[in-house]
Amino acid sequence: MIKAYQQRKHRARVPLATRVLFAIRMGRPQFLAGGLLLYGLGVAMAQSTDAPLNLAALLWGQMAITSIQLMTHYSNDYFDLLADRANPTPTQWSGGSRVLPNGLLEPRVALYLALALGAAALAAALVLALTVRPGVWTLLLVMLALVLAWTYSAPPLRLHSRGLGELTTALLVAGMTPLVGFYLQTGRVGLPLLGVLPLCCLQFAMLLTIEFPDAAGDARVGKRTLVVRLGGARAAHLLVLLLLAAYAGLPLLVVLGLPAHVAAGAAATAPLAAWQAWRVWRGAWADPARWNSLGFWAVALLMGTATAELLAFLRGSIRG
Repeated sequence: MIKAYQQRKHRARVPLATRVLFAIRMGRPQFLAGGLLLYGLGVAMAQSTDAPLNLAALLWGQMAITSIQLMTHYSNDYFDLLADRANPTPTQWSGGSRVLPNGLLEPRVALYLALALGAAALAAALVLALTVRPGVWTLLLVMLALVLAWTYSAPPLRLHSRGLGELTTALLVAGMTPLVGFYLQTGRVGLPLLGVLPLCCLQFAMLLTIEFPDAAGDARVGKRTLVVRLGGARAAHLLVLLLLAAYAGLPLLVVLGLPAHVAAGAAATAPLAAWQAWRVWRGAWADPARWNSLGFWAVALLMGTATAELLAFLRGSIRG
């Protein structure tokens, strides 16, 4: 009680501009690059099918995606506050923004911002469905992404505590974000979207990687992520299998219709994945000194592979 009172008094003396900076920090804008890249990948996939570029769809779709991504950052900080407070080992990639656990802002600020951003995403979805890419499927696609993002950490579903959070996020971020970009440009789905499957595996592996540092705090407050449910060793084995699956499946995807040059681009990051898998297999997941490094390379692997695919699709569309 005394500590909470002191924090309230301290916040009351903080200038408005500083509180705005804290609010921006809580949104973790540095991670928005991932949403831009994966949405751009979907647009590049559409361009590879000779679809004309729809600038209005690109911009309104990006507004919806970015709003959902920011909403997720704020809602996660709000609903995961107990877990973040209980986390003794946060890293640059895990444990939230640390704004709320450090008492820099009232928790309700995060909730209000999350709700406002959810409303912005809904408004963008309505514009898209009514004027840009008219149709109920446009609205349903964006609304599905919005609902999944909210229920990841928000009650009553709290998917991250039901063993579903990692799969949901992998499908949402690495799967649905490019899908939205592709659909808004073409009005359909197509074979180029096969390229998201390796990325979903890498996203899943990345999530497991950044859950290792949070596991002790998560378990303490009942946040039952897969790392908590499986235990560190079995989660590490699953991580290695996911990295293997991301690349072992590329020949099959080519047979199913993924352009071979796109598969080759994705395969270019296989040496990095093999190195990361070797480190995890040898026990780096249990070494706090390596957690930041593991998180960095997990993110770099996903972003590097997505970039390689995007460039491959763009080269294909230019040659076409």
